[in-house]
Amino acid sequence: MATTNPPCPLLLLLLVSLAVVSVVDSFAAPKSYNFNLKSIARPMTSSNNIELPSQETLDSLLSVAITASKQAGEIILGNAGGADVLKSKANSRDLLTLIDPLCEKTIRETVLATFPTHAFLGEEDVPPGKEASAAAIEAKLKQLNDADDNDNYLWIVDPIDGTSNFVHGMPLCMPSVAVAYKGEVVVGVIHDPHRMETFTAVRGRGAQMNGESISVGEQSDIGDAIVAMGSPPAEESMKMSLAALPVLMPKVRTIRMIGSAALMLAWVANGRLTAYWEYDLSSWDVAAGSILIEEAGGSMTDLNDERWNLRTRKICGSNGGKVHKQILEALGEANVV
Repeated sequence: MATTNPPCPLLLLLLVSLAVVSVVDSFAAPKSYNFNLKSIARPMTSSNNIELPSQETLDSLLSVAITASKQAGEIILGNAGGADVLKSKANSRDLLTLIDPLCEKTIRETVLATFPTHAFLGEEDVPPGKEASAAAIEAKLKQLNDADDNDNYLWIVDPIDGTSNFVHGMPLCMPSVAVAYKGEVVVGVIHDPHRMETFTAVRGRGAQMNGESISVGEQSDIGDAIVAMGSPPAEESMKMSLAALPVLMPKVRTIRMIGSAALMLAWVANGRLTAYWEYDLSSWDVAAGSILIEEAGGSMTDLNDERWNLRTRKICGSNGGKVHKQILEALGEANVV
């Protein structure tokens, strides 16, 4: 009997990259919306038993995060036709434009105008490479350990998540803004300026899009799951992505690579995607999306099924339950560890 060879992982990666969803007219932007800044049922402590800030403080953090995100979004929209590359960072696939630092500066100034004593970590402050990224968040967390309660806040910002998309004029790029208190993310905002969709979450209050509650998808088996993953610039992460494809792709409904961690995390939170995994990401890529998924009822873990935290680099966010475990099992089968 004739046998067939398994598909080449590189060919699978190309096919998945070509399967990126059409987004220009996919989702109609609402004309207006209001954000519910009031608590639905706010617990006094987080899941890590950290006492949360007051309701009024959380409201203020959320309001400033939304304002800063929208200001950066306006800059992105003003350059939506694409942008020149200022330089590459870790390699030719890791890009920086003149607009990235401008967006970060705008967000930083907006935040510090209201919260001048808060710490701030932006992607453009940190040299390229995972070692520098891991060292940066470690240094910030150590700094906060010595701070009093009023100054124990850290803003974690990716000014343009999806820079390669931005460079090529693809409407799949946006700011991602999170606030951590005593090392726990308590506020997250991902503002998609191209579709005017603002995803927000406050610890203990649920997640919203444009002021309306959202929740993760209802898929109960991996065979019904739409799973997103990345096309990472780093060689080690690229090898892990290629290794996962031949194992994961036959088990799921389909795989998508969209090129923006923030957007993929937000879309898991509102059910457009079932799950998103990545072998290596920095805190600013994930922080805002992590709280969106958890507050929308999903799971946010590392690849060993331990709850995500600001030091975690290998991530899986999903609608939780059986699907989450099946995806982690498939990655383990592919030796993605």
